[in-house]
Amino acid sequence: MICIVNLPFFIASRYLVKQKGAFSAFIIKLAILATALSVAVMVLSVCFIGGFKTVIRDKLYSFWGHVLVVPYNNNPANIITPDPITINNGMMKMMAQEPHVLSVSPFIVREAIVQFNGQMAGVRLKGVGNNFYFSPSLEFTGSKINYRDSSYSKQIILSKTTGAQLDLNIGDTVMLYFLEAGSTLPRIRKVRVSGFYHTGMEDVDQYLGLCDIRLLQHINNWTPQQINGYQIQADNENNIAPIAEKIFKNTDLSTQTIADSFPAIIDWLNIQNTSVRILLIIMGIVATISLAAALLILIVERATITGLLKALGLNNSDTQKIFLYLAALTGGVGVVFGNIIAIGICLLQQRFGFLKMSEATYFMDRVPVQINITYILLIDVATLLLSVLCMWLPTLYVRNVQPAKVLQFK
Repeated sequence: MICIVNLPFFIASRYLVKQKGAFSAFIIKLAILATALSVAVMVLSVCFIGGFKTVIRDKLYSFWGHVLVVPYNNNPANIITPDPITINNGMMKMMAQEPHVLSVSPFIVREAIVQFNGQMAGVRLKGVGNNFYFSPSLEFTGSKINYRDSSYSKQIILSKTTGAQLDLNIGDTVMLYFLEAGSTLPRIRKVRVSGFYHTGMEDVDQYLGLCDIRLLQHINNWTPQQINGYQIQADNENNIAPIAEKIFKNTDLSTQTIADSFPAIIDWLNIQNTSVRILLIIMGIVATISLAAALLILIVERATITGLLKALGLNNSDTQKIFLYLAALTGGVGVVFGNIIAIGICLLQQRFGFLKMSEATYFMDRVPVQINITYILLIDVATLLLSVLCMWLPTLYVRNVQPAKVLQFK
């Protein structure tokens, strides 16, 4: 039986597993540690920023959907329009049948003042129907609005921020004041607080409340067919732009995405992408330089063995391959340990949430995590490729190793 052995790979694996000498062992362990830490930082950065962006977007989507279909407005950030549009059932059916559309919900938005025990707070009430998509990821206590009343539901959902400001509890009865243009007397309605939501986003928590769409139609003196616009829920945020563009072409209304309605928040999220790219580049450079430097020291320290192998007939190409294989193996071990460290921290964070952050600044009280296997694999492959490529130049040193010189005192 003939056994074919890849000699350079065999020697490299022996170098990695059985290092002779404390210095060689230290160098290889240092290279593995540097690679593992760099990979761990890169993976954690991608998982944390990915989770951060997902949570922020989900909180916006939970109330405003992915696409708003409304009359044209010079200021897309202002969702309230004074003039109503009439519900078009044919248009709603057409929009609902678009690929990747999960639901289409009419809505009305109206400013109001909430009064309880002599205290007042301004809110922006969003009137919705029973088909309104209520995100399961939203932090919510209490019960949703009951639409069984034949006129309109006398229930309201407020934020925990507004509830704390007015010292409200679930079940409390509050007064809603609606100011009318040209009138000195507001229109008043009595409603009961059925639940509280919490997003951690001041733009939402400080001002937004939910109520029955029929209540606002009644307050606005609108018919049951008059609304401010439609809210569309998509199955994936990557499909938002195509949906908005197609609906815009097929209707006489304007379409607004979350990026149009909340440009400051979306721009802030995009800045996080830039920060992650810079960090990935820096840590990738650190990982490759650390590995290349450590293995270059090892090459010099192992010059005697290199000279012996060349004296025994191993050519320069195979000698180089020994250290290239060693770079790949060392980098591979570092990548594995880096993944174990990073994914372990991510899983612990998902379970216990021990990494905290300022909710006032970042809209959440703990670091969110989204483990994206695709991005992790890309980081792993890129790290291994860079490690081997950056090791190519140091391995040229072995071509200059002359057996006669390095073996003359051995």
